[in-house]
Amino acid sequence: MSAAAAPSLPPPDSLPRPVPMVDGLAPGVVGNWLDWATGELAGHSDSARADAEILLAALLGSERARLRLRHDDAIEAATVLRYAAWIERRKGGEPVAYIVGLQGFWTLDLVVDTAVLIPRPDTEILVEWALALLPAGASQRLLDLGTGSGAIALALASERSACDLLATDVSEAALAVAGDNARRLGIASISFRHGAWWDAVPAEAAPFDLIVSNPPYIADGDAHLAALRYEPRLALTAGADGLDALRVICSGAAAHLRPGGWLLLEHGHDQGPQVQALLAAAGLTAIESRRDFGGNVRVTGGRRP
Repeated sequence: MSAAAAPSLPPPDSLPRPVPMVDGLAPGVVGNWLDWATGELAGHSDSARADAEILLAALLGSERARLRLRHDDAIEAATVLRYAAWIERRKGGEPVAYIVGLQGFWTLDLVVDTAVLIPRPDTEILVEWALALLPAGASQRLLDLGTGSGAIALALASERSACDLLATDVSEAALAVAGDNARRLGIASISFRHGAWWDAVPAEAAPFDLIVSNPPYIADGDAHLAALRYEPRLALTAGADGLDALRVICSGAAAHLRPGGWLLLEHGHDQGPQVQALLAAAGLTAIESRRDFGGNVRVTGGRRP
């Protein structure tokens, strides 16, 4: 639809303020509202333009890249009102992924809500390492402890369909999100179990060829928690030093791994040496760490002899 065919918008007083009223531009066109939203988010987000585009693309049912070809397209008044409300939510610090209800991870689009952490690109380092340990076509048993949205398990299952996966979480709400993602993606090779760490793993399920986990690893009083206030605290913090969950996982790993099986763990940027020591104390060997996209040590793994 061209700008000339734009439907009449409600009076300015009926819209959330401030609203875009730019000389020479119709108030109902894509480019106008993107510029307004970018200005609104400046100072509230380090990625104001990207946020504005992602939110509007979601409302329009469009790919973000195609918005560049639609700057003169008109927006219906109802969409304008919803967009303004979403921008207000983003200004308040709510993550874009929670507002739109989706987050891209690996090659997948995952449903997310405040019951689960938002999957981060750095976690794909763990997925890459895990896939390198899993021969294509091989049927192996995998365990994802603390699956959250199911991001890691679903990424692995999408690439290694012959593998049998078990994914656990202490949060029933998180498991509901993960199960929903599995159904949406048509992935049936994952079983889900409720419980805390090893308590959720049936004795008959072991041993595993590979165990992966992105557990909580932030210290209880860490200053960064304020910026993560929308995400579930249960999935973020793990004791005074942030290592409580990692200790539990490492201590039980050998009993659940087959000889030659691997444990891969995501952890904080400064926790590499401690996690290596925990793996060594658990009797694992071939211990090494890998860096994330920012150059920080982010994933550490070891193998049962």
